[in-house]
Amino acid sequence: MNYGVILKVLGILLMLFSTSYLIPLVVSLFHQDGSSAAFVYSLIITLTLGACLWIPFSQRHSELRSRDGFLITVLFWVVLGIIGSLPFILSEEPHISVTDSIFESISGLTTTGATVIGHLDELPESILFYRQMLQWLGGIGIVVIALAILPMLGIGGMQLYRAEVPGPVKDAKLTPRIGETAKALFYVYLVLTIACAIAYKLAGMTSFDAIGHSFSTVSIGGFSTHDASMGYFLNSPDYNGNLILSICIFFTVVSGLNFGLHYVALYRLTLRHYLKDSEAKVYLLLLGASAIFVTIGLLIANQFETSATLLQGVFHTVSIMTTAGFTASDLSTWPEHISFFLLFLSFFGACAASTGGGIKIGRMIILAKQTLREITRLIHPSAVVPIKVGKRPVDARIADAIWGFFGAYLIVFYATVLVLLASGLDYVTAWSAVAATLNNLGPGLGEVTYSYASIPDFSKWVLCFSMILGRLELFTLIVLFVPMFWQK
Repeated sequence: MNYGVILKVLGILLMLFSTSYLIPLVVSLFHQDGSSAAFVYSLIITLTLGACLWIPFSQRHSELRSRDGFLITVLFWVVLGIIGSLPFILSEEPHISVTDSIFESISGLTTTGATVIGHLDELPESILFYRQMLQWLGGIGIVVIALAILPMLGIGGMQLYRAEVPGPVKDAKLTPRIGETAKALFYVYLVLTIACAIAYKLAGMTSFDAIGHSFSTVSIGGFSTHDASMGYFLNSPDYNGNLILSICIFFTVVSGLNFGLHYVALYRLTLRHYLKDSEAKVYLLLLGASAIFVTIGLLIANQFETSATLLQGVFHTVSIMTTAGFTASDLSTWPEHISFFLLFLSFFGACAASTGGGIKIGRMIILAKQTLREITRLIHPSAVVPIKVGKRPVDARIADAIWGFFGAYLIVFYATVLVLLASGLDYVTAWSAVAATLNNLGPGLGEVTYSYASIPDFSKWVLCFSMILGRLELFTLIVLFVPMFWQK
């Protein structure tokens, strides 16, 4: 294990992250909201810590190994989750505890969207902007963004890419060089964010809200600058709420697709490949079928006026399944079977190599095909039934890894539920809180329908761990607890 190089990389990444405080600082100075000192102190602390880690090892140069990449990735998300809480701790508003500050920071960076902060409409603009920006940075993965810079410093990055990029196949690259791959992903992410912000602005949002919500929409994070989330715009006569929700639906669906597909679309100026991609087709079909089911359920329950039912059904289906977590109405008043169905959809999540959470559609496809193969083998024991995604056969090692991931997912899920039950939470709250954090969704049911502020601090720390597990897709973090990992 190259501990010196690991600390050097961690120091560089922290120094890079310290620059993220500059924009909220400018917002604070512009609005004179009284939070500028919190961002100045946060910048100094983060920059100093990063420099202290980097300077002693600045002359060390060696290629990172896979184990180094896993450790850097986990350390960075844990350290950044703590460091990212500084503005919440140091600012006078919101007045929350250290535990709540770290919870909010980790929730933002992992694009979970679970919150412990209330009265958002009364918070300083800089704090609101910072919350939104945390999700934007976490959406693409700060480690992946940094890979465009690390090669210039003489630090190999492929190991970090494999540890960070989600999905069943982690070795696929868009370009021959990992630095170029990181740049390609970042440019796609940036183009989508700008397009989303412009669309929100044209639909009537203020510039502040348009930029902030574009951050949390494209990152599939779900943070909002208002307590009512997207319902604020839907229920206000000052906005075209239907148009704003429609824009949110479109960009959330797009952000839930594999970013590699978007790169090809921009590079080759074609859309044909979307319809040829098996994962994208299943993702869109599942979204459509689920939206129809939810809409029919809402019609039967007379939950909304007929004219509003379709928009509400489609919006919440897209928001929950992609793990964005935006809301436009009070889900606690919805029929219970629909609420649980939506939470169930979050386990499917979005596509691999997207900003969404969940198990991922690609894995679910292979699991379904494996199940069908085993049924076929029961009927025809001698049959050779290869698993294919599209026209490509799936390597047996990948299929085994996905079954291992699914098994580990279930074990982690129910073990965490048991821990929360032991901490005093009721079953609905515990089950939905773990589903919402492990899938990086955000809102749950029971006590955590609107906010996680009322649950015990111990439960919040457990859910922080769950959020990081979900963001790193289990194995990147779990592997650190295996003794073999630390052996030479």
